[in-house]
Amino acid sequence: MPRPTQQLHPFRAPVPTRPAATVLLLRVAADPHKAGGSGIEVLMTRRSDKASFAPGAYVFPGGGIDALDAAPDTHAAADRRPTQSDLHLTQAIAAIRESFEELGILLARHAADGRWADADDIAAIDRHQPFVAQCTARGLRLAADSVFLLAHWITDRDLPRRFDVPFLVARMPAGQEPVADEAEQFEPVWVRPTDALARHEAGQFFMIFPTIRTLQRLAAFSTTQAVFDALAEEQPLWTSCPRAGTLAGKEARYMESDLPYGELALVCPDGQIVHPLDWQTERPVPLLRNVLRLTAPNPGVMTGPGTNSYLVGDPATGYIAIDPGPADADHLDKLWRAAGGDIRMIVCTHSHADHAPGAAPLQALCVQAGRARPPILGLPSAPTARAASAFTPDRSLQNNELLALTGQAPEGQITHTLQVIHTPGHAANHICLLLVEDALLFSGDHVLNGSTTVIDPPDGNMADYLDSLDRLDGACAEHGVEFILPAHGYVIGDARGAIAKLKAHRLAREAKVLAAMQALPQGSMEDWVQHAYDDVPPRMWPVAQRSLLAHVERIRSLSPGNN
Repeated sequence: MPRPTQQLHPFRAPVPTRPAATVLLLRVAADPHKAGGSGIEVLMTRRSDKASFAPGAYVFPGGGIDALDAAPDTHAAADRRPTQSDLHLTQAIAAIRESFEELGILLARHAADGRWADADDIAAIDRHQPFVAQCTARGLRLAADSVFLLAHWITDRDLPRRFDVPFLVARMPAGQEPVADEAEQFEPVWVRPTDALARHEAGQFFMIFPTIRTLQRLAAFSTTQAVFDALAEEQPLWTSCPRAGTLAGKEARYMESDLPYGELALVCPDGQIVHPLDWQTERPVPLLRNVLRLTAPNPGVMTGPGTNSYLVGDPATGYIAIDPGPADADHLDKLWRAAGGDIRMIVCTHSHADHAPGAAPLQALCVQAGRARPPILGLPSAPTARAASAFTPDRSLQNNELLALTGQAPEGQITHTLQVIHTPGHAANHICLLLVEDALLFSGDHVLNGSTTVIDPPDGNMADYLDSLDRLDGACAEHGVEFILPAHGYVIGDARGAIAKLKAHRLAREAKVLAAMQALPQGSMEDWVQHAYDDVPPRMWPVAQRSLLAHVERIRSLSPGNN
């Protein structure tokens, strides 16, 4: 983790969470063949406009977990699956109780014959009196075995009221109708997920972030049975504690799978909504006190929002510039000014045209201003590099070499140390840099946010690339790295998880390449790319064909019979 002294904002402890449970009651849609959606409807209800949490929002029924929900006598009054843990049983009981108290839905069966509770049972039970005791008195057992765990949401760190909430699912019992309590909940409505989302987008159906994202994922299922089939392992399909930043001047929230999430976790670990996520090239974006990012004005299909140049250091130590980018005078001037002109070293992760050409003019800018000449560091381009990627540094770096900045700060001596890691694959001369004191990995083009890097033979090599991923994983494990700062895109969180997913993606793609080669042994690269990259837009196939070639070379090196 980064040093607390390098965090941009004073830490503010988030409010503790309270345990709660909510349940999505599902039924087959009245018109399952209606265009544009699934055959599922979910029961939603509008919260009171005076509610302390999410007033006026359409939600799924639910509420806080009571101590009685976990009591042995309560557990004994419920049916459970053999694989259902005590915690999941408690959560299911709370959801059953809340759905009855709020909407009069009774997920219970008669112990004598297994019949579902009916209108007479519902009418006989007082919503304001102890729930389980009344059910037991009528010979009813709570149908907790019919309630399954869908997701696990933890309320965002910035909010004043926070909950730890399993989102559960159950089928709506036949013959029952929801009747809101008209105190906490109003206007029960059956709605298809896609319709609820469309109405929300039109400003007619207010929902909060977890509800929206849950409906988006529910919309991917075509039937209720498909939902329950996916939940057989008794594990949530996802777990999320969202984070928020600002985008276009407005609050924007994100799940762990969203591209900005890792950056928000780095810059605002306690959840404060102070970090702008807008891509711009006019000014540097502080990520830590000792890390600035300035994005070059070269957005495109291959560069995303642009090439990220980084400054590591502070006024007391001077700065190391990482990947000065293209030879764009305005960009280099902004980079130089952001460092106060005090650039001690310029490091290029590799020699591609969007990373290294700015190194020499940035060096010249420093000299013209009367500063010491900062050395340009990196690895020279290999003979396999394309002409546009020719590069000769002032000094070649060694694998595991340390580049250190040291200075005297008000709090004492401070050091920023970058460890060099040779990572061939995207390019033969590619390196990554690990900021040791703050456990940050600058990944160049080896690991990107939102896309996979192109491996372009002969300078690119898929076997080397995969080996380098393993090397990076080992370095992250050794140093406790949680964040990756790529040359394109936002900061990536869960560094080792991201590397593992990237390697799995590459190997899965390679399996598709091998399958294409075996299905079309006399096929051309154009034939194989259509099969192996059928999930990629055809306009990208010429680029994908370069990585396909890298996979083919690796496959043939591993299995000569595939030549």
